[in-house]
Amino acid sequence: MEERILSTELTLEDIEYDKSLRPRKLVEFIGQVKIKEHLNVYISATKNRSEPLDHVLLSGPPGLGKTTLAGIIANELGVNIRVTSGPALERAGDLAAILTNLEVGDVLFIDEIHRLSRIVEEILYPAMEDFELDIIIGKGPSARSLRLGVPRFTLVGATTRTGLITSPLRDRFGVVARLDYYMVDELEDIVRRSASILKVEIDSAGAHEVARRSRGTPRVANRLLKRVRDYAEVKCDGVINKNVANEALSFFEVDSKGLDRLDQKILLTLIDKFKGKPVGLNTLATAVGEESDTIEDVYEPYLLQLGFLMRTPRGRIITEKAYEHLGIEYEKDNLTLF
Repeated sequence: MEERILSTELTLEDIEYDKSLRPRKLVEFIGQVKIKEHLNVYISATKNRSEPLDHVLLSGPPGLGKTTLAGIIANELGVNIRVTSGPALERAGDLAAILTNLEVGDVLFIDEIHRLSRIVEEILYPAMEDFELDIIIGKGPSARSLRLGVPRFTLVGATTRTGLITSPLRDRFGVVARLDYYMVDELEDIVRRSASILKVEIDSAGAHEVARRSRGTPRVANRLLKRVRDYAEVKCDGVINKNVANEALSFFEVDSKGLDRLDQKILLTLIDKFKGKPVGLNTLATAVGEESDTIEDVYEPYLLQLGFLMRTPRGRIITEKAYEHLGIEYEKDNLTLF
């Protein structure tokens, strides 16, 4: 599948630059002001009491900084962090091996925690609450349960779909925070910071142009900056100003609202194939040739935020604003909400 320049999924290039671009302290983290203030209080109080931080659940669309915040929490506490993901923990033994190798106060970060298997999740309950593991030894009538103690640790879970987390797991998190999309001025600061680290010359107007097309997402902003940098080095003199940024983003087919070809394909499919009438998620996914989960998690949130799309009991509906953005005449009679 063709790589999307605006995708919020991590790529090998993102991982390569992660170490340098990701802030390591709360004061370096741009945006999410309330969450930073709250975390600062929690972390300071925890350090004063010399005890592990309560378990933290971070939710929100991909690319907003959940993984970065997990690393910042560990750095601020002065402890180690162990990183894994829900799909990677297939068996109870996988989780047990990680937990028994933690030290007191360490942070365990589980990305996509909503994708934990039921067996692993049930093992996690006593570990979070009592810092103990229930291990079953043997099989059949001779099987017996063994309870092992684990170091007092802090679990930081990240999810893009809070509704898929079971209530027993969600209730065991003492700190719950939802990350929201970033304002353009915040993204400008992120673009300028990243440009400084990458040694890219960019002016305020150029940073603004990149920021306003970044879908409110820092990961997208950094990716766009790298692509604009490439364009500036090959087609121009390497300096990014408003005109260069505009030319580069137009070259990469990123429009004024930050939509790329696939975003536009979703909107045009709703207009051309379904005449603006309600469409089910699976039908829409098949029509555009994309996974339904990807559309729901990656594309839809931003289109909903822009007001280009609506969810109704009967399916997805395109709005008048989307017609205007695409330059297509709006036909009200085609829209049926219920």
